[in-house]
Amino acid sequence: MSKHGPILAVIGVSHRALIAGVRATGVDSVVEIDWTNVLQAFDRSPPAAVIAAIPAEGDAAFETLAAHIAASQLYVPLIVLDAAASLPAHAIPFSLRENGADRLAARLRAALRVRALHATMLRRQADRPAASHPFADSDPLQDATVLLIGRGASYPALSVALGTQMGVVGALSIEAAAKHLNARDIDGIVISDGFTARVLDAFLTVLSEDPRFRNLPVVAPSESKRSYDLPNLETVDGEPAQVVMAALPLIQQRAFEQRINRTLRSIDAGGMLDPRTGLLTPAAFDRDFKTAVDQAQARRSGLSAARFFFAESHPREQYDAARILSRLIRRMDFATMHDNGTMTAVFVDAGGRSASNIAKRLASVMKYTMHSARRGSHIDPHVHVETLTASDTAASLLARLTSETKRAAS
Repeated sequence: MSKHGPILAVIGVSHRALIAGVRATGVDSVVEIDWTNVLQAFDRSPPAAVIAAIPAEGDAAFETLAAHIAASQLYVPLIVLDAAASLPAHAIPFSLRENGADRLAARLRAALRVRALHATMLRRQADRPAASHPFADSDPLQDATVLLIGRGASYPALSVALGTQMGVVGALSIEAAAKHLNARDIDGIVISDGFTARVLDAFLTVLSEDPRFRNLPVVAPSESKRSYDLPNLETVDGEPAQVVMAALPLIQQRAFEQRINRTLRSIDAGGMLDPRTGLLTPAAFDRDFKTAVDQAQARRSGLSAARFFFAESHPREQYDAARILSRLIRRMDFATMHDNGTMTAVFVDAGGRSASNIAKRLASVMKYTMHSARRGSHIDPHVHVETLTASDTAASLLARLTSETKRAAS
């Protein structure tokens, strides 16, 4: 299964049956080792992943191992069995229950998939100028958005607890949650109380059957006792702090994976895409905009541009809006985000009325799916559209769009 190194299992005698079960699923590269030799083994043959059970006599050895793993250039998944206390941000929790070996093998495969993507990115970066594919070294949770579903008593507390760490999109029903999943990128799902076991079972079954969502981190209450093909599913019953403790490492791993994917797309596009937004870089946008205007004038076809801006927003919300725009914009259109957080989108072969309708639909999706730092409020994007005239150049159209946007914002 792992061709990049062994999988170290620092688990003690009590979990040997579990590891034997994992090997039976086809994971034949697991090497059991004790805590006294783990760092030497790590340095001698860098592992592809580590499975750990924190020793009862104390967690100093675990903390040393976790720090060693965090310093690795290539991502090394650290999966911790039945952790009773909070874990380092990069340590992935795994609760032991029914079908433990099958679930652990699935969790391991999902994590190794992220490692393989990271290795691919590092390899493809090696022969390219660093400036053409910047990879942020900030906490991936800064880019993350979690979908919180629920209508019970714990929903408000979970919303606040998650909102201090990342963007939160709330849904009071399964139907609303489905719309959010189809409209935007989500880095994890937390299901609060307020749903019957039947509704919960139906929702988890749908997630497991859709390849778009199968690897999403999902933290749910344990009303349903079935097994699902969801490798990153954790069932947690407890206080909001316990739910968040289980959710954060899984969501962080997913956000890290999404950041890698955006960087790979940027590399594929020759550095023309901004890895953090998925939109064109400003320089690439300027080149494409001039070409699109020249072609529209020569062919006498329609072209319009829209500027999206916000009365009040934070950088997290601006990047959130940019990623929503990159996901929803038509394939023939293109856009960029400017240094001030505004975004310009160009609609090819679109007159004023058509472009206005497209821009309004995009702004509506942003409004109802974006996270706001203020609890219970929406971010309301404003949009201004300008249409190419016979006397326009790229510079004049952009100048008109910019001046009208400033006037509307003042």
